[in-house]
Parts: sequence; structure tokens; C-alpha cells
Amino acid sequence: MTSVKRVHNFNAGPSAMPLSVLEKAQAELLSFNGCGMSVMEMSHRSKEFEGIIKTAEADLRELMGIPANYKVMFLQGGASLHFAMEAMNFRPAGASADYIVTGAWSKAAIKEAAKLGTTNVVFNGEAEKFNRLPAAGELNFDPKAAYVHICHNETIHGVEFKSEPVLPAGVPLFCDMSSDFVSQPIDVTKYAMIYAGAQKNAGPAGVVIAIVRDDMLERVPANLPTMLDYKVMAEKESLYNTPPCWSIYMCGLVFQWLKELGGLEAMYKIDQQKAKMIYDVIDKSGGYYRGHAVPESRSIMNIPFRLASEELEDLFVKESKKADLIGLKGHRSVGGLRASLYNAVPLESVKALADFMVEFQKKNG
Repeated sequence: MTSVKRVHNFNAGPSAMPLSVLEKAQAELLSFNGCGMSVMEMSHRSKEFEGIIKTAEADLRELMGIPANYKVMFLQGGASLHFAMEAMNFRPAGASADYIVTGAWSKAAIKEAAKLGTTNVVFNGEAEKFNRLPAAGELNFDPKAAYVHICHNETIHGVEFKSEPVLPAGVPLFCDMSSDFVSQPIDVTKYAMIYAGAQKNAGPAGVVIAIVRDDMLERVPANLPTMLDYKVMAEKESLYNTPPCWSIYMCGLVFQWLKELGGLEAMYKIDQQKAKMIYDVIDKSGGYYRGHAVPESRSIMNIPFRLASEELEDLFVKESKKADLIGLKGHRSVGGLRASLYNAVPLESVKALADFMVEFQKKNG
């Protein structure tokens, strides 16, 4: 184990990485597998990198149970680029797409899609400050929609889908899963497309993982810019141009770590345990800590909460940093406080935060 000081990292992304993954990458930094080169130096056309990307894909397929009729791609641009790409590739001219707007990121997604064509807001939780998910009776889908878009977990507002919405027959479901990707088992067959920026749970910043059902690729129109064409990227197996090699390598190490841990079922149990520790402190604080999301919509990845005043919240951030609890300031757009409990945040870090919260209330209540 490393003797280097490590803080309790609650950053919302880029975020914590498993220590064993960092140590393995450190050990292989100068020479991957004895080849005499770092992954950062080797050709993306080399046999060494071909092995890295194919192993990463195979491990991800095993972890998520991805069927053979889905393509897995390691792309670039962050999830934000794919807000536009999904519309460009999969919404035909003259068609509309449905969006369930549950927070800042689904709001950003529809804003990009609306620049390129027709969109329909099926649900918008903004009036309630995005503190809940919609009930089934609130959703009125267009049966002719090109697709329905959801953000599975909203990092800023801390709400997370517990099950997929029921769509009209034949309407595909698209999902930005950036912030709870590989945190729990899901049925991939319920989705036509899943994409996720890696920098929350799957690896470092720089790569987006896209999982697309084969039949969707037949919808891609001709003459899209090549780098924005999912069909080209799938046909070239993520290697049309130089991919983010190091980020893909690191994702592969994370997938191996998850397999060694026992897979997504085991990871989900740990993540639930971590979230319960913090929500219990909030719920037992007598209103001193005020969680943002209603209990039935709460995220297990991102927990935003408030105190009685901004001055008290500033003190919380200041004192928490002294205790090596890093990244607890809320998103600049909403303020407050936020703890991000991604896969690699260890139980001992979450316990340290829970203990700090209890003590902070005693001293400043």
C-alpha cells in the first residue's frame, strides 16, 4: 500500500479512483506489460493497445450483461457532446424526441437537442427545484417519438431513477448514465442507447462509453461529420482516429477491480450502505441538515443538502477541509453542500464524513 497521504475525496467528477487501480497504473506507467513503453506512448494500432481496448470491452460486457446485438464504443467529447450527437444520429428530419427533465443535466440535454430539431418535454421538475422524479401518471409520451431521453442520475440535484419509465411500444429509451454507470445492475435490453462520461465511476476524464443497439445504427443519416457519426465509430471499433488511450486503459483497470469485488451486485450493496450512512445523519438531525431530494427519489451517488445559512455552509466546507474531507461544496448553480459517494469512495471515508457531520452539528447547532 502507498504511504502517500490520501484525502477523503467527495468530488463530483473527476472523482475518486480505486487506490489499487492507481497503484497498478503507477507500477505500469513506464513499461506496460514489459513492452518498454507507457500506454501513453504506444500506438493505438499496436497489438498491446488492441489487447487493452478489447479486454476493457469484454469485461464491461460481462459486468453489465451487454447482449451481442449492442455495440460498445469508447468515444470523446464528454456526455455533453452526446446530447447533440444522439439527436443528430437518431432523430430523423421532421421527427420529435421526448425528454424527461429531472435536473440540470437532462435540462442541458434538451437544450442541445432543441437547437437541431423538435423536442417535447414530457415532464419538467424545475418548478419543484428538481427534488423528485415523475410518477407514471405524469408522463404523456408521444407514441411516434424518435426516442425518449432520461438522465439516470442527476449529480447536481441528487435524484436517481429506480426503474425505467414505461414507454409506448416501439419507442426507444436513451439514457445519460454518466454519474451512476457501473454502480448497480441494470437490464441493458430496456435501453436502445446508454452513454456515460467515465469520470464519475468508470475511470478518469477523457472518454465517454456508448452502448448502442445495432438496429439504431441503421437510422444514422448519411453525410454526418465523421467524428459525430455513431455508425462510423461502431464500424471502426472506436479506432477511426486516435482514441483517449490512457483513459480507456484506466477504465479497463476499474472494470477488473469491479469484477474482483464481485461485480455490480456487490458494488450496489456497498453503495447503498454508504448512502444510508449519510442519509441517516441527515434524517436524524432534526432538520439541522436538510436533504434536497424527496426520500423516494434519492440518489445513492450524489447527496446534496443544506444548512440553515450560507455562512454555516461556508464554515462546514472550511472545517471539513481541515479534516481532509474534500469536495463537499455544492454545485455553483445551486449552492449548499454535496457529498458524491461514487464507487471508489471507500466506506471509511463515508464514515469519516458521517462522524464529522454529527460533530459539526454538536458544535454549531
